Amino acid sequence: MTQTSPYRADAEGNFGEFGGAELPPFLAGPIAEVATAYAEAMQDPDFQDQLQALLRTYVGRPSLLYFAENLTRRLGGAKIYLKREDLNHTGAHKINHCLGEALLAQRMGKTKVIAETGAGQHGVALATAAALVGLDCEIHMGAIDVEKQHPNVVRMELLGAKVVAVEAGGRSLKEAVDSAFGVYAASPDEYFFAIGSVVGPHPYPSMVRDFQSVVGREARAQILEAEGKLPNVLVAAVGGGSNALGLFDAFLEDESVRIQGVEPAGEGLEGDRHAATMTLGTPGTLHGMRTKVLQTESGEPSPVHSIASGLDYPGVGPQHAHLEQLGRVEYVSVTDAETLAAFQTLSKVEGIIPALESSHALAQVIKLAPTLPADAVIVANLSGRGDKDVDFVAERLRDAAAV
Repeated sequence: MTQTSPYRADAEGNFGEFGGAELPPFLAGPIAEVATAYAEAMQDPDFQDQLQALLRTYVGRPSLLYFAENLTRRLGGAKIYLKREDLNHTGAHKINHCLGEALLAQRMGKTKVIAETGAGQHGVALATAAALVGLDCEIHMGAIDVEKQHPNVVRMELLGAKVVAVEAGGRSLKEAVDSAFGVYAASPDEYFFAIGSVVGPHPYPSMVRDFQSVVGREARAQILEAEGKLPNVLVAAVGGGSNALGLFDAFLEDESVRIQGVEPAGEGLEGDRHAATMTLGTPGTLHGMRTKVLQTESGEPSPVHSIASGLDYPGVGPQHAHLEQLGRVEYVSVTDAETLAAFQTLSKVEGIIPALESSHALAQVIKLAPTLPADAVIVANLSGRGDKDVDFVAERLRDAAAV
């Protein structure tokens, strides 16, 4: 895909009316340095060779494209393939961009990386990459998520990272981003801010997508080998949206491929216990970008909720907002209950325990597959494994059984 594609950003990081870099003057310079360093790295064969070698020998790429035969048979209708990002080292897609960001930080002469995390997978992946290349690592995490995702907190600390529990506001992902940005702003010469999704000011939405685009490139080649044709539908969960754009990017120019992003309806769209930004958000500015935001009448980000910690964010990557506006990607939502049911279904039917984030995509696949003919093909991104979620899910199931 070329940079002249209507689906890509311009040189200033604008995806149509979305994107850009809405920053205070004291951050504009440091973030511009990241943009320059990334543009140079993308043209440096040595950087690219180093990254590709690590993706192959350290992460274990290419990840499998798995035909979920049992699930296909149970649902009827379309054939279901899962892109197994859960099999990557650290258990999710996050390692793909974290390695790229750590190498870029090293290239820029930084000594520390700092980031936010929700479900903890970005934090674990960044701590892993930092340990590998010899950088200090600091991870900010909402206090609620620290409790929900305790195993990932332990993993980050074992990897040498400093984990900061954020008690402010809603004590979740948005507050973790705010907290990490505050520390970074005080010492930008020392830190590299490693944003965990396709969000934030330019160049991060494009940079993280580019690092994640290996997912879609692999999936495209794998499905052509397996089926001799492109898929009819792609499905992926959307919070900030990195795993989704990682899969979608290689197929955006293929108009015959239907693309669906799945976001959290939480406890229902009629109340405020959801994180359905694409469905109910309005244009606004958040964390240095113009995008769709769940916000109050006064323009403040609204409290959000999802059973999946990695999706409880009141914004979304600006490229997603642009793709919706262009009509290229459909955005739908599924509830916590549907997500929990999908989590259990894949575990029992295929012997694969998915992350709750990925289970949003699976819930949509379970709805969609029976409506399609038997010769149709769905590729869904299984963005992470569910080890981190099993204690939380067990507690939810016990609570439900007690009612």
